[in-house]
This record gives sequence, structure tokens and C-alpha cells, in this order.
Amino acid sequence: MAGNSFGTLFRITTWGESHGRGVGVVVDGCPAGLALSEKDVQLELDRRRPGQSSVSTQRKEEDKVEILSGTFEGKTTGTPISMLVWNRDAESSAYDALRDRPRPGHADLGYIARYGVRDHRGGGRSSGRETVGRVAGGAVAKKLLANSGIGVVGYVLELGGVRASIPKGADVSRLKDEAEKNPVRCPDQKAAEEMVQTLEMARSAGDSLGGVAEIVATGVPAGLGEPVFDKLDADLARGLMGIGAVKAVEIGAGVEAARMRGSEMNDPILPGLTFASNNAGGILGGISTGAPIVCRILVKPTPSISRPQRTVDLTTGEAAEIEIRGRHDPAIPPRIVPVAESMVALVLADHLLRLRAARI
Repeated sequence: MAGNSFGTLFRITTWGESHGRGVGVVVDGCPAGLALSEKDVQLELDRRRPGQSSVSTQRKEEDKVEILSGTFEGKTTGTPISMLVWNRDAESSAYDALRDRPRPGHADLGYIARYGVRDHRGGGRSSGRETVGRVAGGAVAKKLLANSGIGVVGYVLELGGVRASIPKGADVSRLKDEAEKNPVRCPDQKAAEEMVQTLEMARSAGDSLGGVAEIVATGVPAGLGEPVFDKLDADLARGLMGIGAVKAVEIGAGVEAARMRGSEMNDPILPGLTFASNNAGGILGGISTGAPIVCRILVKPTPSISRPQRTVDLTTGEAAEIEIRGRHDPAIPPRIVPVAESMVALVLADHLLRLRAARI
């Protein structure tokens, strides 16, 4: 299956299925000499891990990472870094009734059309469980970026129509600290309480919610990105849109830019080559400006819901009805945050290495 690798100089390849023996990633292109331990990766995987709260899936996975190659005495060797996480709590029986009945909102029909066969257990390769590899690879990217003073922070901005109030110019590290205090990862505690209530009501009704997550990268130097096809914002959009359930990506002002005038959209340049505003989201002409990079992802509601849904039985071609059982997140945004951070970090790490190779 093509399309399992991402990146140019800093490259990851993820592997594994939701109900297979395990999932993992191979990171290639990480420079030698970077301090890296399993603890560094585990910290990020624990943020993505299922079963963390009452508002996430109750699948109980330890998600303990094993680094199989690419490090020696606590530092990277410059060779491929292979990481493995075993699946310990897969319950496949809940999917037996869905073997020949594709689920609305899922990739089932697409997989059948492309490959003629699919792993119906939890979605197989198209499951959100695949993102374990992305987060593990992203942990390596974050360590590499931190050496250059670059940080990546994400949080939930909106969930089920409830939107957080974020003060303009708020300290990003403080936003992360506040977001990690509640199960929906929202830095606005009042909005977070309302989000939880809205989420519980939706789940009680057998339904799910969508939302918006925002990811901010600080300390990014000017000059990252290519001016034509490999624009930094284009690669960020590709990486973020490649996460399951993401239906739209915004950079900076995003869709609001279409409603502005040029005099409103343009960021005035100040002495010291700083900017009075950041409508561009830290990127102009596909190249970073030195201002914070701001991305937002719009995430659809979890398609696995317990309400009756119409589908077709593929063995008979006749109409059928299904109710999806099993353990699923009632909303994806809270657990997509570390995944989105990882994709942003992977893109930035790749372009940081490409910048170093761009000129003498």
C-alpha cells in the first residue's frame, strides 16, 4: 500500500492495524547525536493514549513504546529509528456484524473499491489507532526542533459549537498548561466545562460531536519552506489533512481572509523585521516569516455512533441497518491534539533540515 510515508529529509513510515498485533513507525533522516529515550516518546504517547477520561474511548491500551533501533547510549545514531507499540486490548467481536455492511462516515467502501479487501476489525489501517506511529515520530521531531528553540502547542478551540475565548497575544505555553487540566484539552476552563456537558448529552443520545483544534509553533526562524510546490503552508495543510476526520485546514486568518480587504489582511512590517499582526499565520509566499505559525483543523464528528444507520449488505445488495458497538471517542478533537502537534512538528523538522541544506 503506497502513501504510508511522509516527509523528505526527515521522513516517517507508519505501519500496523487497529486490531493487529501492534502499530509503529520508522523514522529516517534524524541526525545523529540527538538525545532520545523511550521516556521522551512515552510522554507524547500518553497524551494520545485511549481511556484517559470519561469523554474518550474506554479501550485500555498501555501504549508502551519500545525503541528497536537507531539509538545508542541515549543518542540517535543517524540510522533509521524503529519504534513498536503492541496492541493489548483489541476486542474484534464487536465488528463481526459489520464485515459485509460498510459503516456510514467511514472508509470501508473506499478500501473495498481500491483493494477489493479490507480488515473490518476496527477499521484496520484506516483506524485512528494508526496515529500512534505519527505521535511517536512526532516526539522525535519535537526533540529535534527543541534544540533550535522551536516549540509546538495545540489545544481545542471549539467543540460541539462551544467556542473557547482565547485572549489575543496569550502566552502559548500557558495555554498548553491550561488545556492539559481538563479532558477536552481546552485552555478556557469555563468553555471546557460547557464542552464536557455538551459532549455527555450527545453521547447519551448515541451521537457524537465535531470541533476545531488550533496548533501554534513558536520560535520558528524565517526561511523555512520552498517557494513553489513545497510551500511550508502547503506541506502543513497536507500533513494535517492527512489525519483521519480532518475536513479542512486554516493557516493564519484562514477563511476570514476571503472576507478582508488588503489593507486589513496585510501584516505591517516593523523595525527589527517583526510584524504588527499575524494574519498570514507566520508564512508568506510559502516561506516562514519568523512570526508564530498558526494552524487550525476542522474535525468532523466521530462516525462511529450507536444510533441506527442505513447501509447496504454487500452480500445481497439489499438495504440494511446497523448500530455500531464497541468503544469509540464521542468526539475526536481532544485526542487529535497531540496527533496534530506531531504532524506540524514533522513538517517543521523536515523543512528545518532542508533549510540547512539550501545554501552555504
